[in-house]
Amino acid sequence: MTETIAATPLDELIATVAKLRGPGGCPWDAEQTHASLVQYLVEETHELVDAIEAGSREELIEELGDVLYQVILHSDIAAATDGEDFTVQDVAAALNAKLIGRHPHVFGDRVAETSADVVAFWDDLKAAEKPERSSVLDGIPQGMPSLALADKLLGRAQKIGLIEDADGGIPFSSEDELGPMLLAIVAGAKARGLDAERALRSTLRAFQDEIREAETTL
Repeated sequence: MTETIAATPLDELIATVAKLRGPGGCPWDAEQTHASLVQYLVEETHELVDAIEAGSREELIEELGDVLYQVILHSDIAAATDGEDFTVQDVAAALNAKLIGRHPHVFGDRVAETSADVVAFWDDLKAAEKPERSSVLDGIPQGMPSLALADKLLGRAQKIGLIEDADGGIPFSSEDELGPMLLAIVAGAKARGLDAERALRSTLRAFQDEIREAETTL
């Protein structure tokens, strides 16, 4: 007698999304494309951040579910799209292989006793995965929030020795002090009719040009 394996909640969710997009399902879900869903993915991601930072257990579960829905929905779209033809199982398989490949200290014989040890060989692992990348800037999404992008670029600039200390000489010792300082800068820009976001992004474009130029000479 063959034992029946009960479907997990994840299996049921995948089936629900397939039904929503299938014949007799939801017209809205059926019409969606990868491109049309970008705005919702961005929105749901920000809502998840809010839940992580200030939400309850229930809110965190809900927002994680909304992001998971995006993953499954994109995968279902791909399964029905010529030239893509992958499913959420392919996504899971690729992620699993990536995690194992990037953790040879867990799944292989490499030794790493601290997080600093992992960081020391992390870039080598990523370089081996993506040999087509020739710049430390490759792979950085330009659509990141400007402050997050600035942090990322400063880290890459330090890796190539373009800057040694990104302190900037502004005295503060905690995020509780930093937050009001950043707000004051934005308030000062607003009072002068300046766009703080545009100003920072413009500076970051120039900074990336500086990093690329430094790469050619190092």
